Amino acid sequence: MLQKLRDKTSGWIATVILGLLIIPFAFFGLEQYMVQRSNTTVATIQAPPTWWADAPSFWPVSVFWRHEEISVDEFRQRFEQVRQQQRAELGDAFDARDFESAETKRMVLETLIDQRVQAMAAEQAGVVVSDAMVRDAIQAIPAFQVDGRFDPSRYQLALASQVPAQTPAQFDQLVREGLQQSLVTTAIANSNFVTDAELDRLIRLMGERRDVSLLVAPPAAADTTDVSDADVQAWYDAHLADYRAPERVAIEYIELDMAALPAPAAADEVALRARYQQEQDKFASQEQRHASHILIEVAADADAEAQQAAAAEAAEVAGLAAAEGADFTALAARYSDDAGSSAAGGDLGWISRDMMPGPFAEALFALEPGSVSKPVKTDFGWHVIKLHEVKAGARESFEEVRETLAAEQAEADREQAFNDISSQVVDAVLANPGALAPAAEIAGVQVQKLGPFARTTTEGVAAHAAVRNAAFSEVLVEDGTVSDPIEVGPGRNVWIRVTDHLPESARPLAEVREQVIAAIRADRSRQAAEQRAGALLAKLHAGTTLAALAEAESLPAPQSVPGVPRGAPLVDASVSQAIFATRVDGTEKPAHGMQVLDDGTIVLFAVEKVTPGDIAEVPAAQREMLAQQVAQFAGANDVQALVSALRAGMEIEVVEENL
Repeated sequence: MLQKLRDKTSGWIATVILGLLIIPFAFFGLEQYMVQRSNTTVATIQAPPTWWADAPSFWPVSVFWRHEEISVDEFRQRFEQVRQQQRAELGDAFDARDFESAETKRMVLETLIDQRVQAMAAEQAGVVVSDAMVRDAIQAIPAFQVDGRFDPSRYQLALASQVPAQTPAQFDQLVREGLQQSLVTTAIANSNFVTDAELDRLIRLMGERRDVSLLVAPPAAADTTDVSDADVQAWYDAHLADYRAPERVAIEYIELDMAALPAPAAADEVALRARYQQEQDKFASQEQRHASHILIEVAADADAEAQQAAAAEAAEVAGLAAAEGADFTALAARYSDDAGSSAAGGDLGWISRDMMPGPFAEALFALEPGSVSKPVKTDFGWHVIKLHEVKAGARESFEEVRETLAAEQAEADREQAFNDISSQVVDAVLANPGALAPAAEIAGVQVQKLGPFARTTTEGVAAHAAVRNAAFSEVLVEDGTVSDPIEVGPGRNVWIRVTDHLPESARPLAEVREQVIAAIRADRSRQAAEQRAGALLAKLHAGTTLAALAEAESLPAPQSVPGVPRGAPLVDASVSQAIFATRVDGTEKPAHGMQVLDDGTIVLFAVEKVTPGDIAEVPAAQREMLAQQVAQFAGANDVQALVSALRAGMEIEVVEENL
C-alpha cells in the first residue's frame, strides 16, 4: 500500500497540485508576518500601493499595501503633551479625572491618525523636503534665536535640555517629517481666496436689516390633566439620561487660615531696630537735582565726521552757556535738539541719580548749583547741563517708622507661624495618610465634613475648583488618603480626604416620579402651544394680518420694529434667528413666521422689508480682514475635506483596549 501511495504522489500531476497548494500557504504566512499585531499598537493604518490606487484590501492583494502603526508609547507621549497644555491653559479649572475620559483619548488619537495619514499621502505623492527648507524652518524657531537671529549655541543647548535629549540629526529628521506632512495641507489652506463678488454678498448678508412686526401670545394655562402610570413609565424609559444622579463624593477636611491664628507676641526693640537697619533704604528718599540741558543730537552709529561736528557744536554751546550772564533758556530754545524740553528752555525738572544715563547722572551730580557742565556724551548725543537747585535726600528716623516696622514684623511672624504649622500638618499626613485627626490636632482645628456633592457644587470649600478636582481625583477616591495641601486663598490651606464615593447612577422612578409628571405636562403644554402657533400661522399665510389676528384672538396689538440687525435680542435669541431664517420672496407681500419659546409663549412675526448691508460703509481695512478670515475658514474646511478623502482611501483600525 505504501508503494502505491508513493507512486501516486511522484508524478507530474501531483507535483503541480503540491505547487499550487504551496503558493497560498506561502502568502498566508507572509501576510500574517507583515500585518501581525503587537500589544504596543493603538492604531494601524494601511494604504494601497501607489501603482494600484484601487487595489482591494483583501488577502492576498493586501500584502502589497503600505502598513503603518501608531504605538502605545507614541500615543501616550502625545496624550501627556495635550494634558500639560490644558493644565497650563485651565489652571485650577483643569480636571485631571475628566481629562482621562475615553472621548479625550479618542480625540488625541484621531489627531495622530490624521497626521500620519497626511504624512503617508505626502510620501506616496513624492513630496520631498529639501535641506534648505529644513534649515530655514529650524532657524525661524524663536527658541533658537538671540536678538532675533539664529544662535547655534542656543540651538545645541535647547536640544540637550529636552527629555530625552535630542541630537541635531534627530531634530532635523523630526522637522523634515513635520514639513513633509504639512506642506500640502498648508499650501491648500493658504491658497484659498474670496472673490470680490463673494465678499460683497457676505457683507450684504452680515449687514442686513429687516423691518418686522411682532405679535406675542402669552403662554396658555399650565397643563393639569391626569398623567397615567403607563405614561409616567413610558416617559421615564424614554428619557433615562435625564434622571441620573451625578457622580458625588463626601469629604472630611481641615482648614488652616493664617488670619485665624493667634496674634504673635510683640517684637522687642532689638528685633525692630535690626529690621530698620536691614530696610533703611526703604525709608530714605534719594537726593534730587533740578536741571536743564541742551542736546546736540547725533546717532550712535554716525560716521566720524558727523560725530566730530556734533562734538564741536556742543563745545561751542557749552562755552556760550558758561559765559557770565548767559541766558541758558534762550540757548536751549535755539540750539537744543530735544523736542521734549527745548520749548521749556531745556528744563528737565527734578531728577534723581537713577533716572538718567550713567554719564549724564555722573556729570549732573558732580555740579554745584548754578554751574554748567562740559559736553557730556550719551547714546543720544552731546549734552550741556546746568544745575539749578539741590534737594538733599532724607531718611525717616527709627522712631518715625517704628509702628510700620512693628506691623511688618507681626505680619512676618504670622506668616512664619503659618508656614511652620503647615509643615507640621504635612508631616502628620505623611505619617498617617489615612486619617485627618492627627493633623487636625496639630493645627488646632476641627475636622469638618461636606457632602455628598457633585462636580458642579458651589458649596463651602468645594466652591474652589482646586478642591473639587482633588476630591474627584482617582487617587483620593480609590485610596481614601489625605490630599496634599490645597491653597484656596492667600494664607489659607485645606487638606481633604474622600470618605464616600457615589458613582453616577440611574435614579429610581419612585424618586423622580414628580419630575417625570412635570416633564410630561410641560411637553403637553409645548405641543399644544406649537399646534396653536401652527394654526395662527396658517391664518397669516391665508391673508390675515397681524393686527386682525390680534383683534380676533384678543391679543395685545402687534409691535413694529424697524431695522432689526442680525443677533438683535428680540424677546428671545431664537426669535431673531427665526426672523433671519425666514425666506423673503422679494414681493411687497410680507413673509410670516413663528417661534414657540420654552415657556409656551408664541411669537408670530411678519418680515415687511429687507435692507441689505451697505458695501460702501465697510472700510477697506475691515474688508481686507474679513476676506482673510473667510479665506482661512474656507481653507481649513478644504484641509479637513482632503484629510477625510485620504482616510476614506485607507484602512484604519483602532485597538480600543490599548488606549
